[in-house]
Amino acid sequence: MLQALLNIFRIPDLRNRVFFTLGMIAIYRIGFWIPLVGVDQTALAEAARTAAAEETGFGRLLQFASIFSGGSLQQSTIFGLGIMPYITAAIIFQLLQSVVPALQELKKEGASGQQKITEWTRYTTVGLCFVQGMMWLSFLRTSGLVQPAFGGGTSLLVFYVAGIAGLTAGSVFLMWLGEQIDKYGIGNGVSLILTAGILSQLPTAIGWVADNFSASQAGDTAQIGLLGVFFLVAAFLFVTAGAIVITVAQRRIPIQAAKQTRGRKVFGGQRHYLPLRVNHAGVMPIIFASSLMIFPSTFFGWLATRASQAGDGGWWAATCEWFANNFQIGAYPYIVVEILMIYFFSYFWTTVQFSPDDMSRQLKENGSFIPGLRPGPRTAEYLETVMERITFVGAGFLAIIAIIPTMVAEKMNIPFFVSSFLGGTGLLIVVSVGLDLIQRIEANLLMRNYSGFLGGGDGRGPRVRSARS
Repeated sequence: MLQALLNIFRIPDLRNRVFFTLGMIAIYRIGFWIPLVGVDQTALAEAARTAAAEETGFGRLLQFASIFSGGSLQQSTIFGLGIMPYITAAIIFQLLQSVVPALQELKKEGASGQQKITEWTRYTTVGLCFVQGMMWLSFLRTSGLVQPAFGGGTSLLVFYVAGIAGLTAGSVFLMWLGEQIDKYGIGNGVSLILTAGILSQLPTAIGWVADNFSASQAGDTAQIGLLGVFFLVAAFLFVTAGAIVITVAQRRIPIQAAKQTRGRKVFGGQRHYLPLRVNHAGVMPIIFASSLMIFPSTFFGWLATRASQAGDGGWWAATCEWFANNFQIGAYPYIVVEILMIYFFSYFWTTVQFSPDDMSRQLKENGSFIPGLRPGPRTAEYLETVMERITFVGAGFLAIIAIIPTMVAEKMNIPFFVSSFLGGTGLLIVVSVGLDLIQRIEANLLMRNYSGFLGGGDGRGPRVRSARS
């Protein structure tokens, strides 16, 4: 491992790419400290802490949003929306490519069509930034988190214009940073920015554990003891290993290439494999399920409050209160519904992204086939059956990883921003991006005959033959 790290800095091109990527991420973190105009940062931070401690809907929304914004939303900085508007726009166009014929034709055109789709994605990102920025600023104003100088009149208009412009420019700038990393750095730029925002919360989580640690656990203020710390560390290592396994796990389908005779020579006939990912949907099912599960308790809690204010103490108020209480994070109905939604979105996303008919047609056009199966509909049916079975297993692993932070936060009485590193969306994103980055660096090292992270070389760099040899 140490030898591979040293080899990175021996290659000028790779070294420059790594430093460029680190520089872009540093610029992203600098923007974390630039606040929006007119927002009372002290009052907002206090409201965020209170909401998180009381497990209100606002607190859960901030905790979920902080995963993708690095906590800058609850501080209301120019990077408050993070890179999520661009990711949301990209997901929207990925879904539309499966149902809109015009987008399907553009996708088939190759690089030119993909460039056009990317352009539309950027325009959609700006629109999403405008809508989300307006909603966030309106919430700040109605909650009394705006400075008195911007309470009304022309100053209120300045607050909205400056706030929306700042949030939109921040997200667009992050989108540009990601594209620059793709071009001049190493790794997927947007994913690296998202990962940097997630990892920025790790020192805060470690600090909370350190502040609330007591080896004897004898004091009244001690919240976690030596056994608890050991459990957190062991759970982190175990869940991270499981996330790596589920990310790289594959079901290999044997493929046989047809033999071709040209003159007296026979070509083809090689045997290879068609890899099908066990977790084909990636982290998307957890993102969809987690984001949707925020709203039931918030909505029913609002209905229960309205019913009590109206003096309605009948079955309607009791029903709303029951739903609001049982859809809190950690409640049994909440966990069951979240698991069901993860399974649903796993199959939904796999159905959208994986086309057994197209794969069967491509195998047939390339002169390949699955042994024992006729090319065409029979092959497509087999691929669909295999994908349904491995998706069931992959969704089960996702469900386990998703509910671990909720269960740990509920049973051990620790904040969600600490338990979120034991599973869920953030951990899966960090693992997948980290694996992709290591694979890219490994490929660059091996291409130049240097030993990579997995070994297999002497680490001395390329050998040049002398003229005598």
